[in-house]
Amino acid sequence: MAPPAAAKPSGFAALGTGAKIGLLVLLLAVVGALYYFALHMSLAEEIEQAERRHRTLQGELVQAEQRQQEYLAAVQELADREAIDRQNKRMLPEQAEMPSFLQDLNRLAELSGLRLRHVEPRPEEPADNYVRLPVALGLSGRHHQVAKFFYAAGRIERIINMENVALTEPVQSGDEVTLKVDVLATTFRRPTTAEAQASAGTMTGAGGAPGGAR
Repeated sequence: MAPPAAAKPSGFAALGTGAKIGLLVLLLAVVGALYYFALHMSLAEEIEQAERRHRTLQGELVQAEQRQQEYLAAVQELADREAIDRQNKRMLPEQAEMPSFLQDLNRLAELSGLRLRHVEPRPEEPADNYVRLPVALGLSGRHHQVAKFFYAAGRIERIINMENVALTEPVQSGDEVTLKVDVLATTFRRPTTAEAQASAGTMTGAGGAPGGAR
């Protein structure tokens, strides 16, 4: 009795070697394509988004640094203006501050070695943009002491004018000459808002009615 015939292979086993290799290559290509589209493109998109975000952040950083520089410049400008305003207020205060001014004059006289004979504050004299505060001084001392007094008066922060200087009664004492000095020491202050408005109103009225009563 003849033996039964062997069963023919089917499916993948039935394929030839070349077909199997081609199928394997196709499978690898599909897997590679899936990897590229599923992973590589996603990563590339994320990298591109990250680069765009990085460029945006760099631009925002530059703008922030510019704003910081502008802020620091504005703060410095404000500080400079405040310092100038404080200096201006010391030179031309808003109030008369006569006790302080008289104390300064007395201190300058003592430091210069002069004798202060009398101090006579005079009435205020309003002007357009300031108010004059004259003080009549009587001093006595030597020439170099008088010169030292005037020099020191010009060095203090507050504005002082030395006017109507009169040197009288010189007395020789050895190599030195002692004399009397009479001077009008004038300082200034800013007019108040009410004084400035009144002055402006007076000027307006005077300009609107020329030839009127004086």
